[in-house]
Parts: sequence; C-alpha cells; structure tokens
Amino acid sequence: IALAVGSAGGARLTETGLSVGTPYYMSPEQATGDVGVGPAADIYALSAVLYEMLTGEPPYTGNTAQAVLGRIIQGGSVSARAVRSSVPRNVDAAIRKGLEKLPADRFTSAAQVADALQDPAFRHGEERVAPGTAESGPLFKAMAAAIVVLGLGLSAAVYALLTQPDPRRPVERFAMPFLPGQELEYTGSAGYRLAPDGSILVYRHNPEGGPEQVLMARRWDELSATRIRETTGAQDPVISPDGLELAFEQGGEVKALALAGGPVRTLMSPGYDPIWGHDGYVYARADSGMVRAPSGGGAVEDLTDFGADDGRRPFDLLPDGERLLYGAAVEDFQRFEIRVLDLGSGESTYVTDGTSPRYLPGPGLLVYLQDGVMMAVPFDPGAVEMEGTPVAIMDGLAHFSIADDGKLFYTRGLGGGVDQMMRLVWVDREGNVEPIDPDWTFMRGGADTWWSVSPDGTRLAVRELNADGNDIWIKQLDDGPRSRLTFGDSENWMPEWGPEPGEITFTSDRDGNLDVWTKRADGTGEPRLIVDMEQQIATFGWSPDGEWLVLRTAGPRGVEGGRDIYAFRPGVDTVPQPLLANSEYDEMYPQISPDGRWLAYQTTETDRHEIYVRPFPDVGSGRWQISVDGGRNPQWSHSGDELFFQGPNREMMVVDVETSGGFSAGTPRTLFQNDPDWIWGDILGNIYDVHPDDQRFVLGMAVGSDDDDDDAPDAVLVTNFLQVLRSQTGR
Repeated sequence: IALAVGSAGGARLTETGLSVGTPYYMSPEQATGDVGVGPAADIYALSAVLYEMLTGEPPYTGNTAQAVLGRIIQGGSVSARAVRSSVPRNVDAAIRKGLEKLPADRFTSAAQVADALQDPAFRHGEERVAPGTAESGPLFKAMAAAIVVLGLGLSAAVYALLTQPDPRRPVERFAMPFLPGQELEYTGSAGYRLAPDGSILVYRHNPEGGPEQVLMARRWDELSATRIRETTGAQDPVISPDGLELAFEQGGEVKALALAGGPVRTLMSPGYDPIWGHDGYVYARADSGMVRAPSGGGAVEDLTDFGADDGRRPFDLLPDGERLLYGAAVEDFQRFEIRVLDLGSGESTYVTDGTSPRYLPGPGLLVYLQDGVMMAVPFDPGAVEMEGTPVAIMDGLAHFSIADDGKLFYTRGLGGGVDQMMRLVWVDREGNVEPIDPDWTFMRGGADTWWSVSPDGTRLAVRELNADGNDIWIKQLDDGPRSRLTFGDSENWMPEWGPEPGEITFTSDRDGNLDVWTKRADGTGEPRLIVDMEQQIATFGWSPDGEWLVLRTAGPRGVEGGRDIYAFRPGVDTVPQPLLANSEYDEMYPQISPDGRWLAYQTTETDRHEIYVRPFPDVGSGRWQISVDGGRNPQWSHSGDELFFQGPNREMMVVDVETSGGFSAGTPRTLFQNDPDWIWGDILGNIYDVHPDDQRFVLGMAVGSDDDDDDAPDAVLVTNFLQVLRSQTGR
C-alpha cells in the first residue's frame, strides 16, 4: 500500500500528514522511512500477526503511534515462548526470525516461513522460555497449519521479490604503526576519534617530543597523516556526522574548524569534553553545567546544572536527541558509572558501572569499558535499560572508538583498575610463580577481591564479577571445574571456609545491608544469615572452633577512623560487641590464631599501617607490635608458629611466633619481593591466602602481565567489527 501511494505521487507511509494502516505491524525499515522497503516487510508483518495470535498482544505496543514505532526500531527482541510457554519451539523461532530488525536477517521467502512452521527441529537465535514449557499440542499444530496456508497465500506475491542477504564482509585486523614523527601520543581516554564513516582517525601527537601536542588526521587510504592547523594544545577531538568538520577543546574552550580548510571558530567558552550531536549541535560541559551550541556558531544554551568539576563527562547523544550518555566518577573517583541524562528534565538514570559508553543504533547495543574490558549489551535507549546480559568482548583495552561503518580503532593497555581481568597463581616461599589453571581467568570486579583455600587444599572459593554482579564461585584445584555458589540480584563478597566443614561464609547485601551469611559449598540448601548489624560488615574471620566470629566494620571512604573490630558468638550473642574500636584510627583484618588464643590485626594508631597481636578474647591484657616499617593483611600459618603479612614495599614478610605459653615474636624477615604485576591488598581485599601446607600462597596477577606480549601492537584497526558484536551478543 505504501509503495502504491508513493508511485501515485503521494507521501510515503511514514511522512507527516498520511497514515496508512496501523503501526503495530510496520517493519523497522518502514518505521524509519527507508526508501528501500521491499517484500521483507511482508515477512515482518506476517510474523507480527502470528505473534499477536499466539500471545494476545502485538510484539511492540505503546500509548502513541510514535511510541510503537520507537519500540519497533530500538526495542529488544521478543519471544512468544517467553509469554506463553506452550508455544512450540519451532513456531517461536520462526516468529523471532521473521521479526529481525534487519531485512537480510529474516526469511527470504514465505515458503521458508511455511517450512519453519512445519519443522519441529527449526531453531533461531537465543530461545527465551516461560516457566512450565509444554510440548507442541494439537491446537498449535492446527494453528501452525493455518499460518502455513496464510504464508503460502503470500508467497506468490513475495517469493521472487525478496532480497537475498549480502555476503558478510570479513572481519580484518591491522596493526597500526604510524610513520616516524607522526606517532599517536595516547594520553587519556579522549586521545583519538574515528570519523562516523570510519575513513579518518583524528589523534593527538607530540611533535619532536615537545611540551605541546597537536591534532593529526590519518586517512586510511593514505600512508601519511596530516597535521591539523591551529590545534596546538588541543584535546578531545570529535568529528562531525558528515565527516567534514572537527570540534575539540583548547585552553578550556570548545572550538571547531573545517578539515578541508577555513577559520577556527569558538563555540563555547568555557567548554570541556565536546561531543557532536546528529541534531546540528555540539554538546559540552561548562562551569554552569551541560551546554550546547549550534555547530556553525551561535548562542550557547544551558541544559542542566552539573558542572565541569564534579566527575561527570558526556560521551554520546542518543538517537532521540533528548538523552545523553555520560560517565560519572563517584565515591571519590573510586568507582565509575554510566548514566543517561534527560536533557529536558535534568533527570539522571543509572545504567551500569563502566566508562566510555557508546550506543550503536544499528544493532541496538551499548558498548563500554570496565577497566580494560570491552563490554556490550542490548540496550533500549527509550526505556533507558539494558535488555540482556552484558558480554565481555575483549580485554586489555585502554580506549576505543567505533565508527558507524563498523570500524573499530583501539589502543592496548591494562586498565589496572578494579574491574580488570586476572588469574590466580601459586607463589612458593622463594617467590617462584606457577599458574593455578592457565586456562582460567576472571574479572576482578572491585578492589575488595577475595579468595580462600579450603582446609584440605582441594578447593578454592573466589569472588568473581559476572553479568549479574559479584558472586561466589567454587574452583576445584588445580585445573578442575568451577561451580557458582551464589545467585540473584545481590552482591556477594569475602568468601571464607567455615564454620562447619564444607560451608562457605560470605558477606552479602541481599537484605539491603552488608551482613554475614553462610551456605554449603556444594550449592545445596539455602543461604543462612549469621550476623545482622546496623553497620556494614567489610571483613571477618572465624575462630578455629567456630565459636567466635571477629568482624571489621566499613568506615567512611577516604577518612581515617571508623573501621572497628567487633566480636560475635553465633547462638550466644544477639548483637556483635566492640572489641577494638577507636574513632581516631582504624583497626582492620582481624585474624584469630589456630589455637584460638591470639588476635592479629592491622591498625593505623602509629600514623601508618602496622601489624599487632593481642590476647583473645581479652584484648586488653596485652599488645605486641609485629611489623616495624609498615605492614598489612596479617595471616597465621596453619601450624600456628608463623605470622605472614604484606611489608611496606608489598613484599611478603614472615615472623616466627611462640603461642604455646605466653606470646613472643621474632624479627620479621622477607620471604620474597613484590612483583609489580601482582595484585595486593590495601584496606579492601585479602589479596593472598596461605595453602594448608604453609609452603605456598595464592596471589592474583593481571591477565596479560605474565604473557610474552611485548611484540603485540599498541594500536589496532578492525574492520566490520559490528559483525563481532552481533555474533557475541546475538544482535
């Protein structure tokens, strides 16, 4: 109908002033006004009708036609089986294939639709199933047969006209060495940017090692880069949607110029971190808040009230032009969030933790970094919510830029932050390193990393970051399988073995506060609450007999004092009692000796972190300082005659102790020196554990740090990277 009206000289279906039919069954290409709408749209409409026949609702609904069309264009995939479990798998798969966003991803003929509806083995993409799935019944077989008739009726009109999908372009990767004197000088997350069409890379360069950097333009069809005039000291380059102009920050002002030549114009003063919207405006931060100005120059418009110095930075304008993806540094820049800002209301919505977000409207994906790991997830920009599970695409990235044509340019470098990929290694008393399982890596997921070797040395409990957040996993040592222990929306930390054999104790926020829970390590049974107190519980330790639990509370971030040690007897005490609590300094990492008579801990009472030992539970009857020049993270040997701790230079220290009568300690000595690639603890994580034989330790190492990757390129260009993203995310 739309094509017929157009051929008669009328407006297109989606143009103002004409509405032919209803929006519920329009294909995405119709909804966007694509002039190439063809018979694939009929496959989409047929699938939408079938979906409604089976579920009672069209695939995408809304209060207005505009809302429906928006969901058709940007909404996530739908599944009839996710609504009604009795829908046969092949019928659901046929519907999902017929409703694909891209015409080339749908069936190429109505005959194929008929075949899929009659083939019980037909599958497509990722299946989503509602509880209580039933097999195909007579009703649905009859319904499928009816749809076959409908599909065959359409086939005469569309079979010969449907467009075959284009052959997939190959994914190609190229190391990007730059000519001498034209090297990319990466100094931060805004060091370079691809043009939207992928033809040009604009990057920062430090000519002849001088103090001032300039911007360079490298076209991929040329071997040499070109210096961009009047860009000395410039940063944060961003190229206009048509690829003809460049905006950048220079001296606290946002400026723009034509790449082909012409004067430099100042758009905003002050201005920081510009992004070039598809609506003809350049957006940036200013001292007054978020502002924008016409890209050709003109009045600066105030949009919101977050300013230049509060850890927020714009990254991408969403397709509707009304919402902005931005990054926010929170908790004294210890954590980074991705948020969406409504430019009209000023309302901010949290999306996920991460940095450098980019929304790709083609596949409908949000792509971002979590300290060196590129993540991708289906994203609904209208509803401002993720529509699936984030997938790790690649790690070891410092920064990246993706063009609309699918090119990816990235620079390598471990983020070194709290969400980096890592592996665990054995380190013996001489400092020799051996991977526990060379094929096992995981995401750290925060500075408070924690792992614990089982009393018999056969298993390892470890906290890992996965798509659902931080959870506890059990690893069979050394190269055995892993199993997940905790599930759900809660965040879980600090796994320790005990108090009973085969149990894991951990902290969790599942009741809204960080409390202590326990669960069987084999995964059976439900978690059991051990301690519920008003303060957040950061770390803990059991006495050998399981009668005592010593706890360290969380204090204010960046402020000394408020981290205190409490003692609790499950089944005896109703609330934990203060054991070592002083508001002027911190007491941390309480560890009870194997004989249950002594408490080792870390404190700042001498204006630096040192290790002390006191009698337990009568901590007021004595005190011995163990470390001399600084110490952290005390742990007792399993024999009880040694105490390990992290030295002032992050070396592994040990001191001989006598605990059978009174207490005495020898002189601390170094076991092995620190390797800069090891991940040590501070106040947040028990980043080593002692094997029951007391001859080796479990430490963490950043992935890539122990690999021979010196010859790997620092900068890489990838073509057709969207195919990688689609393959990994199912989009």
